[in-house]
Amino acid sequence: MLKNRGFTLIEVMIVVAIIAILAAVAVPAYTDYIQRGKIAEATATLSEMRVKLEQFFQDNRTYVGACAAGTVAPLPAAPAAKYFTYTCPTLTATTFTVTATGVAAQGMSGFVYTIDQSNAKATTGAPTGWATSTNCWVIRKDGSC
Repeated sequence: MLKNRGFTLIEVMIVVAIIAILAAVAVPAYTDYIQRGKIAEATATLSEMRVKLEQFFQDNRTYVGACAAGTVAPLPAAPAAKYFTYTCPTLTATTFTVTATGVAAQGMSGFVYTIDQSNAKATTGAPTGWATSTNCWVIRKDGSC
């Protein structure tokens, strides 16, 4: 007597449908998780830059001239800055602003974080579905800081 072995087509299709449903939930959640991990580079680097700029100010009594190579407060560059680019759009005698802008090729397009001399942190740009904030760095899609 010969027994049939294997799966029927309907059984295989049910398994494929279950896997597709699980993937539809898991992939977006994983993508958000990866983005949150990359945001840590920006928040840590901006905090570090603030400390370096304060040291520069203590040494020079001005922020003008900071954010340059050869100073105690140089802007981070690759490979240390992988997911964000950093700029100092505002450098006056008594104020500064450091900005971290997400690198699109690294999946961080749209993210823009800033910090200034009074330690005011802001999320001035975020991709669709993320919140912005004028008083903190948004690190989660729900807008939490």
